[in-house]
Amino acid sequence: MSLRATRVPRILQITVMVLVLVCTVQVVWWIYDQHRYAVEKVAELQRAYRQQAAAARALLAAGVPVVRVQALLPSVQLTPDGARPSPVIEQSLLNEEHLRIKQYAWEGSFFLLALLACIAVIARALRAEALVMIEQDNFLAMVSHQFKTPLASLQLSLETLTLRPASAEQTRVLTERMLADLARMEGMVSRILESARLDRGRVELRREPVDLANAVRRVSASAEERAAQAHIALKVEIDPGLVVLADPLALDVILRNLLDNALAAVTPVGGGSIEFSGRRADATVELTVRDTGVGFRPADATRLFEKFTRLQPGGGSYHGTGLGLYIVRRMMQLMGGKVSAESGGAGQGSRFVLVWPAAPQEPA
Repeated sequence: MSLRATRVPRILQITVMVLVLVCTVQVVWWIYDQHRYAVEKVAELQRAYRQQAAAARALLAAGVPVVRVQALLPSVQLTPDGARPSPVIEQSLLNEEHLRIKQYAWEGSFFLLALLACIAVIARALRAEALVMIEQDNFLAMVSHQFKTPLASLQLSLETLTLRPASAEQTRVLTERMLADLARMEGMVSRILESARLDRGRVELRREPVDLANAVRRVSASAEERAAQAHIALKVEIDPGLVVLADPLALDVILRNLLDNALAAVTPVGGGSIEFSGRRADATVELTVRDTGVGFRPADATRLFEKFTRLQPGGGSYHGTGLGLYIVRRMMQLMGGKVSAESGGAGQGSRFVLVWPAAPQEPA
C-alpha cells in the first residue's frame, strides 16, 4: 500500500473528527443559548405583569372602581392592600421555564451523546491506525534486521567457497551454516505467513483426538541437538494416556513455537533446562512448559502473546519475529483452548500453561 493511499483515509477521519467537534461546540452553544432565552423570556413576562400591577395600583389610587380595574387588567390580583401579579400566572411562567429548560437539556444531551460517541469511534480508529502504522514500521525494521544477518552469513559463506579452495571439513561446516541460515529464514517466513492467515481467518482447524505425550516427544526429539549445543536439558514428564481434542498440525506448530521460545530464553543464560509436564484436570488436559531462562516481568505476561512482542529482559540478541507466541495464542483460541504465562521476574525462568478440552474416554 502506498503512502498516499494510507494518508487519504486518515485525512478523511481527521476532517470528520473536526466537523464533529464543531457540531459538538454548536450543540453546547445551542443548549446554553436556549436556556438563556427561556430565562430571559420568563423574566420579561414577569416584568410586564409587575408593570400591570403597578398600573392597577395607580388606577385604584385615581379612584377607578375595582371592577373596572379588574376588567382592564385580568392578570392582576387585587387585594385590600393594593394589586400584585396573579400567583397562578407566576407559577405558570415558572413551570413553562422549567419545562423548556428540561426539554432543551434532554434534546441537547441526546445530540451530545451521539456526537461524543462519534468522536470516541473516530478517535479509536485513529489510534488503531496509528498503532498499526507503528506496528508496520517496527515489523519492517525487525524483518530487515532479522533477514540481514542470515543473508550476510550466506554471502560470507558463498564468498569463502568461491574465493579459495576449501577442505572437505571446511566445506561441510560452511554448508551446514548456510543450511542453518536458510532454515532460519524459512522459519521467519513461515511465521509471518501463518500470522497473516490467522489474522484473515483463513485457518480452519480440526478437532480430533491426539496423544499429547507422543506429540511432545516428537517435537522435543527434533530439537535435542540444538539443545545439547546450548547445554540445555530437555525433560518430558507427561502422564500416559492423555488425549486432547486438537488439530494435529496446529498442535505441532504450537509445541514447536513454545519450544523455540523456551530455547531462546534459556540460551542467553548459558544453559539450563526445559521441562514439559502434562496432566488431566476434569474435562481438560493441561500442559505446562517450564524453563530456567531469562524470565520476564509479571506485568508483561499478557504482552508476550501480542504481535511482534520481543522482550529481552536478560539482554543479548534474540533471533525471531515476535510472532511465535501470538500464533500459539490464536491457534489455542481456534481450538477452544487457552494459554497463559507467568514468571517471578527477570532471571527466574518462566512457565507456560496450555489447556485443551480432553478427548472423551472410551468405555472399558
